[in-house]
Amino acid sequence: MNIVFTIIPIFAVIILGWFARWRGFIPTEFLGPANRLVYYLAIPAMIFNSISKASLKTKFDITVLTITLMSVLFVFAVAWGVGLICRVQRGQLGTFIQSSFHGNLGYIGLAVAFYSLGNEGFVRASIIAGFIMILQNFLAVVVLQFNSDNTSITENRLNVVLRVLGNPVILSAIAGILFSLTGIRVPIIIDRSLDILSGLALPMALLIIGASLSFELMQLRILRAMSSSFIKLILLPGLGLALYRLFGLALQDYLPGLILLASPTATITYVMAKEMDGDTDFAVAALSTSTMLSAVTFSVWLHFAA
Repeated sequence: MNIVFTIIPIFAVIILGWFARWRGFIPTEFLGPANRLVYYLAIPAMIFNSISKASLKTKFDITVLTITLMSVLFVFAVAWGVGLICRVQRGQLGTFIQSSFHGNLGYIGLAVAFYSLGNEGFVRASIIAGFIMILQNFLAVVVLQFNSDNTSITENRLNVVLRVLGNPVILSAIAGILFSLTGIRVPIIIDRSLDILSGLALPMALLIIGASLSFELMQLRILRAMSSSFIKLILLPGLGLALYRLFGLALQDYLPGLILLASPTATITYVMAKEMDGDTDFAVAALSTSTMLSAVTFSVWLHFAA
């Protein structure tokens, strides 16, 4: 595995997205529709297309999944404790905690898995990602609501829960698993349509990530953004790697899980912070900081794992 030739092109496209927005090639008003196109169509098509053709008996490891989910839970608790010890203000605490464990699986995690491990690794990562996303979104709703003073959020709680359950990545992973288990073949016309959509997914996702970066907010919130990034990019994957090796798991089995744990803060942290009275400026600062730092930390973790 040549780590340099895997990681650098991915983050070169991310920087290209930032440059394109800076130069006006990608206007701000384009980001919303483009994000919806990738989130609701392209990435779900890629996930379903890959999983539905895979043999889950050889691609699914319950031990890897359990360790991965337990690592997320543990770091969630640690981040909450760190926030309390550092006396993070209540309005910002929920966003700080969420930024410390909520990973960008759909855009960056799966992209790194695909380009570094190929289609087989992508399938393994997609299956694990579906379960992690359910846990991440549930914990995010809990911590944002618990640390909010806005009583009107309770009225929006059902909408947030429904949005979590209707996550297109989760639904596409479940649909792919069902197709794989039943052995039903996707009709060739649909299959080729999915192939076309799949080709759009990762390049467009990386450009959108780059265009969403904000170096100005990074500078304003740098200390706490660095703190949440340390928890997200160092503590979480470090714990996962230690447990994977403690249980004697094979590299090919746990590496997709490690890549997902090492993913930077998710862009949806901003959306959830906005809808649930969190700190949106900190959310943007945290996801921008962790995304840029993950270019280095991904390389480090892939090197240690290998």
